[in-house]
Amino acid sequence: MKIALAQLNYHIGHFEQNIQKIKKAIRGAKDKGADLVVFAELAVSGYPPRDFLEFGDFVERCRQSIHELAQEADDIGVIVGSPSLNNKQRGKPLYNSAYFLYDGQVQKIVNKTLLPNYNIFDEYRYFEPNREFITVQLQGKIIALTICEDLWDETPAGPNSSQAMYSRTPMDMLISDSPDMIINISASPFDYNHSDARYEVLKRNSEQYNLPIFYVNHIGAQTELIFDGGSMVFDAEGELSGMLPYFEEALQVFDLEEITHSRKAPGQEPTKRMHAPQIPLSTVQALGPDNVRVLMMPSEFSSEHFVTDSDLLVQNLGCQQDTIAIHDIYHSFLNTLHPFIQDTAFDVTEENIQSRIRGTLLMAFSNKFGNILLNTSNKSEAAVGYGTLYGDMAGGLSILGDVYKTQVYELARYINRNCEVIPQNIIDKPPSAELRPDQKDSDSLPAYRILDDLLYQYIEMRKGPDDLKETGFDASLVDRVLKMVNSSEHKRYQTPPILRVSTKAFGMGRRMPIVARYLT
Repeated sequence: MKIALAQLNYHIGHFEQNIQKIKKAIRGAKDKGADLVVFAELAVSGYPPRDFLEFGDFVERCRQSIHELAQEADDIGVIVGSPSLNNKQRGKPLYNSAYFLYDGQVQKIVNKTLLPNYNIFDEYRYFEPNREFITVQLQGKIIALTICEDLWDETPAGPNSSQAMYSRTPMDMLISDSPDMIINISASPFDYNHSDARYEVLKRNSEQYNLPIFYVNHIGAQTELIFDGGSMVFDAEGELSGMLPYFEEALQVFDLEEITHSRKAPGQEPTKRMHAPQIPLSTVQALGPDNVRVLMMPSEFSSEHFVTDSDLLVQNLGCQQDTIAIHDIYHSFLNTLHPFIQDTAFDVTEENIQSRIRGTLLMAFSNKFGNILLNTSNKSEAAVGYGTLYGDMAGGLSILGDVYKTQVYELARYINRNCEVIPQNIIDKPPSAELRPDQKDSDSLPAYRILDDLLYQYIEMRKGPDDLKETGFDASLVDRVLKMVNSSEHKRYQTPPILRVSTKAFGMGRRMPIVARYLT
């Protein structure tokens, strides 16, 4: 049997586009002689559809799309993910399902058992867990069909927990049918550690059940989530037999007989750890210089090297640049406020006015010319509230909001690995918002190498204040930093969506109360 893995970029709710892509891949798989073609979890609707699943019309469009795809599954088997209705009297109204199509019909519907309800996942909000375990047959081969988390039964209950989250193991039920292979359709988002975990989970399952595994993933991005692909095939001994590319659409056919009876080719090791440099490292690189516009907004506090370094950077990138000095606008604000603030000292008020002027000008360009404003806050700044609401925290998308300041510098040095794209002085000089004379970030914050380590332990590893102090962090520093993090929660509620690249990003995967006394 020849099995094709179709790794595609789906758009949530864009049924016409998704179905046309799937049809094209089915026809491509036929041309390559495949007997079965496999698509990702919730491919029909896109992942995650979230509250669209509460609309009857949305679910009906999914149903119609499945029956349209069944017409393409004449002499080829098709496995594709889509929601399905729960027709029982009790439980959630939908299942997260894998449809098996063949001979122009829906032959079987296999439902997802383990519904993740942690971090970025919220599937139990919408779906009923499966309780009936069935396999699928094609050309005399028995397929244990699983959906993403169904192979992750040993997922720990937290970063510091040794307790498994789930009490069920779907494969222990399916193995009683003596399957010839495992197929796993997934929507597995990217973070810079996750490819290692996927690899180990698939390897463990293939070794434990002595079966080859065919795993297919999404690519693309859906709001905060990035999907990196990396679909894989393992033989029954846990050896990697093949891998589709990261961050690219692909269709590849694998011969079950060859996988079952051959060992891994020498040198065919997985690219196990994915680092940020393997995705486009700058907006200009991703979109092209013609699609990027830079607005320079110097103030009376801007250093001379701020202007010259920025000019050189824009020249190196080749994108459009405009300049609006904000001196006159800033003093217009001060003059208007003078009767009310004349007896007060210069403080964060005057600093934030500058930032908000810049935010207003940037949004004016966005409104007038249709450009999306990219927010430039990094994770360190966002964590401790070192940013101005409606100023430098404005934007339609945050591309660095899940990247710590020290990582930003690492990325800058990586971009410059072959030639100086970012002027070296930008990397070397002490970081500063330049909102008052001789200002430096270190005036307000600990050194970033210390701050970022502490933040990582608190945010990603969820270590509380006592644990952090026992680890060796200064007690007063821990108290100070955690107070900044937690008292800035209201700011993060108002920031643009943040592209997630870590295991715990601000946004949908981190839900903290604004009003609380813990850690403050």
